[in-house]
Amino acid sequence: MTAVLDTPPDDAHGVRKPSRWAAPPRPVWEEPPNKAGLAGKGIALTLACLAILFPLWIVIVTSLQSKKTIDEAGGLVVIPQGITFIAYQELLSGGQVQKATLVSIGVTVVGTLFSMTVSVLCAYGLSRSGSLGHRGILMTLLATMFFGAGLIPTYLLVQALGLTDTYLALILPSAVSVFNILVLRAFFMNISQELIDSARIDGAGDWRILWKIVLPLSRAVLAVIGLFYAVGYWSAWFNASIYLTDQEMMPLQNVMIQLVQMQQRPVGLQAQINTGQLSPLAIQMAVMVLALLPVAVLSPFVQKHFKKGMLTGAVKG
Repeated sequence: MTAVLDTPPDDAHGVRKPSRWAAPPRPVWEEPPNKAGLAGKGIALTLACLAILFPLWIVIVTSLQSKKTIDEAGGLVVIPQGITFIAYQELLSGGQVQKATLVSIGVTVVGTLFSMTVSVLCAYGLSRSGSLGHRGILMTLLATMFFGAGLIPTYLLVQALGLTDTYLALILPSAVSVFNILVLRAFFMNISQELIDSARIDGAGDWRILWKIVLPLSRAVLAVIGLFYAVGYWSAWFNASIYLTDQEMMPLQNVMIQLVQMQQRPVGLQAQINTGQLSPLAIQMAVMVLALLPVAVLSPFVQKHFKKGMLTGAVKG
């Protein structure tokens, strides 16, 4: 027997009517791109990459050039003519820049660990609906996202606590981000409640559940939030500029600002510049490379967690 297809008859003008089984038309943005669209996307992405990488290339190349090459180029160097590491050798030869780098590394590591500990504990407590003061604490945290005490009261509080001219002044005033806590809380709330209940039946307490179940399942969001905190501490300069007066305690970002603006130079660098062995521009570019290097190295390793960590934490819950 021949199957009868459900094809609609033509109308009086010979135009075939749409079948009731035909798929509805898709929006334009869901259609597969044509060759022109693919070419346009490729060109746009190429231009975007060049706009990002070309300035970075200039900074790196200039930091590796001699004073003669920089003077001949009239400033920034695009095409390298040999490579010399004299700028980096002078910066890392035991002077102020090396000490500032160690200060920034220490503040970043200690601050990130402290911030992650406080944020995880707070987010886990807020993710349990039956915890003590859950709603009141959550509303208080949300209020701080819209209302702040201001710079002067914050400075007076830090001064009253005796934190000025201490490294704690670089960590405690910005130790916790409410946004990061909310992202962690939303991610924790998305973990199966049945899994947690089964652990409680087996005799596990909150600490064991957090350490053995919640944290292993939250590696993606923890990596993202940890990177946020680390980049924030590494790039921070404002707290040091208002809470520290000792130049020996300044982190790398503040020393970089001084070198770029030529406000203050270490004695060894000044002698090298005066004798013509070193270019001030090479020093400025080398300091910028040192400041960017840790973020550029760590970001690719955490990039794979960004989509899962941020989207799940922001949409769920």
